Amino acid sequence: MLKFFSASNEMVNSKKAMEDCITRSLESEDGTDCDLIIFHTTMGHKFTELTQKAREMSPSAEVVGCTCAGVVGREGAMEKIRSLAVMIVKGPKSEFAIAYKDNIRGHNSYEIAEAAAKELKEKNPNVNMINVLASGIDIAADDALRGIESVFGKEMPIFGGTSSDNIKAKVNYQFINDVKLEQGAILIGFADPSLEVLMGAHHGNNPIGMPFEVTRAEANRIYEIDGEPAWPFLMKKLDLPVDTELGDAMAMACIGTMLPDALHEEYDNQHILYVIIKVDKENQSFYIPVSCEVGTKFWLVQRDEKLIFSGLDRLMNKLTNELNGRKPRAVFHTDCAARGRLMFNKIEKGEIIDNMQKPLFGDNIGPWLGLYGFGEITLLGGCNTFHNQTTSLYILADS
Repeated sequence: MLKFFSASNEMVNSKKAMEDCITRSLESEDGTDCDLIIFHTTMGHKFTELTQKAREMSPSAEVVGCTCAGVVGREGAMEKIRSLAVMIVKGPKSEFAIAYKDNIRGHNSYEIAEAAAKELKEKNPNVNMINVLASGIDIAADDALRGIESVFGKEMPIFGGTSSDNIKAKVNYQFINDVKLEQGAILIGFADPSLEVLMGAHHGNNPIGMPFEVTRAEANRIYEIDGEPAWPFLMKKLDLPVDTELGDAMAMACIGTMLPDALHEEYDNQHILYVIIKVDKENQSFYIPVSCEVGTKFWLVQRDEKLIFSGLDRLMNKLTNELNGRKPRAVFHTDCAARGRLMFNKIEKGEIIDNMQKPLFGDNIGPWLGLYGFGEITLLGGCNTFHNQTTSLYILADS
């Protein structure tokens, strides 16, 4: 049976930060060696020092991680330039496995994810859930999910999301032991037969204005909207200069497309959202994190703070009901980067994190690992689905 432990901090010294997280996570255990370390870090840390310290303190452990715009741990949300959160796993090596591939991009997301999934299945055919950490820049995440499903089947629960930077959308990193990737896809397969994952997502945005139509697209790249070059069209809709940098527009440049009617009640919304993850200003086009067909209709969307809080309450009621009195063994958490410092002040962010953690754990918060990334992977209508601008929770509990 797998056991989970976690800690987070905002220490400036990277080695000390990792040492503190591992030591405090395992303070109830005998020593600091373990079997798996999963970490999220903001962009200011010295990444090599983080992984070296982890491997020094836990020589038996596989070490995986990614960058993000902020972390969430038992201690709450942290978004300083050097913030670190760690989830430590102890248990039989037969109950987890890790596989990864490099150079995942929009045009090859299916093939790269399929290859990683095949490697994962060869390592452990008993995997019963998969945690994905992948690049958030130029990826067709829906194709990646289908690639994993081609190996494990559509019934395999997949959760996690895509890494990010400090909301500049320039570069992000993924880590596997001593290897640092920029366009990587890491699959963490759990194979504990006593464990199941409960999950849900909520975004809290509403559509505004009339929809517009994609008139030229290829894979996850949109060239034209309503017959006009896509990036200038979107900037005009947002009343922003066409030379606006993506990092400055990302919080506002979010678009939604209509969900099938059958999913409206479950999602607590009629639309699913996507953010712009890359811009090619020379060709006046932009990329979204899923494949897009010509004829797709999008709406601009706007945050509704009351809906964010009320929707999160409804999501937590749903998840606590599904737990039916069970205490989570661990919670993984992926939040959109734009829902971090770009949305909430310190008090409100603390409140929204409390509204997630306390219904699950009460005052004694258990193992928790979250990040503010560029996208979230969460079941919707029983299907593995990629989302943007959501709070997505993945509760690991006794089955």
